[in-house]
Amino acid sequence: MPCPALPDGFDFTDPDLLHHRVPLPEFAELRRAEPVRWIPQPPNLAGFQDEGYWAVTRHADVRYVSTHPELFSSSLNTAIIRFNDHIERDAIDAQRLILLNMDPPEHTRVRQIVQRGFTPRAIRALEQRLRDRALAIVGSARAHSGPFDFVTEVACELPLQAIAELIGIPQDDRVKIFEWSNRMIAYDDPEYAITEEVGAESATELISYAMNMAADRKQCPAKDIVSTLVAAEDEGNLGSDEFGFFVLMLSVAGNETTRNAITHGMHAFLTHPEQWELYKRTRPATTAEEIVRWATPVVSFQRTATQDTELGGKRIRKGDRVGLFYASANHDPEVFGNPDDFDITRDPNPHLGFGGGGPHYCLGKSLAVLEIDLIFHAIADAMPDLSLVGDPRRLRSAWINGVKELQVDAG
Repeated sequence: MPCPALPDGFDFTDPDLLHHRVPLPEFAELRRAEPVRWIPQPPNLAGFQDEGYWAVTRHADVRYVSTHPELFSSSLNTAIIRFNDHIERDAIDAQRLILLNMDPPEHTRVRQIVQRGFTPRAIRALEQRLRDRALAIVGSARAHSGPFDFVTEVACELPLQAIAELIGIPQDDRVKIFEWSNRMIAYDDPEYAITEEVGAESATELISYAMNMAADRKQCPAKDIVSTLVAAEDEGNLGSDEFGFFVLMLSVAGNETTRNAITHGMHAFLTHPEQWELYKRTRPATTAEEIVRWATPVVSFQRTATQDTELGGKRIRKGDRVGLFYASANHDPEVFGNPDDFDITRDPNPHLGFGGGGPHYCLGKSLAVLEIDLIFHAIADAMPDLSLVGDPRRLRSAWINGVKELQVDAG
């Protein structure tokens, strides 16, 4: 099998690459010819003192790594595949306090606690409030007399409100959460003029806010999720600092990712009008899962090998970083028929947009699917003739498939 013909220096984590496109042709070439491929990097380019990472592009291999945390650690180098080259190692290590960057058994302990907030009963309790908010959001957007930005007017609002509702953030404070989470992930995009230091300051502010919430509930428990997580007396609970880092993770994993899924979903509908017409007529229950597969808001996370092992016929050394490219896995023709088609009736749909299984499978999947369903039902009812005005303006990022702006017209 010939080696894939990638240009010299091609790096799937180059922020300039995702600024323009998701590299689906290059992923396809790797899946065909070299599904586990060493990608060299200059030392410290990504914030790590090493010489590169292994790009894992097949669905089966991404699932294997995800479900074997004893071989592939989230904690050693965190799950973030690329930081800025000037980040200090202490700043990377500090991120191990976030659930995303923990390994069992600590991950197991914390996840068992926070799962209390994501039970089917807890999600059902939010549904009517989120439905009302979805209708209000779309109704407000519909009132525009001309073009408007779908991202700011529609996509960003419901995920923010969902997280805020879940943990009881007062309405007046919710815009702060949105601003802090934006700054934490935007340091790769020069348009925002946000440095990594500003992102770190925003993270500190968000954590402090959440820690204060936790401290208040420890003193005066209420009938809300925060009290459930931090004030339980008869079983394990989160410390105030642990709760702070949990809210930080939610603000990115629950807010940014769902917002981008909604935006990409709307763009997919408007560039595949037959699918939009089908959705308006039949509202298939499979829609949200296909939107997440198609969008794959998190292009990649990473793991670090805890021992010498083999993957895809390649010898992985202890300490090597391994990039899990979900965007590639979600277009694997060995798993998906016609993977480059946007098909809202696709079933089954074993995509990895919520992770590859294992301990880090997305905690908030049910909430994200609910949000996507609610917002597109509302759009189809109130803005059935929505049309594109311009191409999406993409976020410059090493690992997020993000859209900053999508101009549309309600007609």
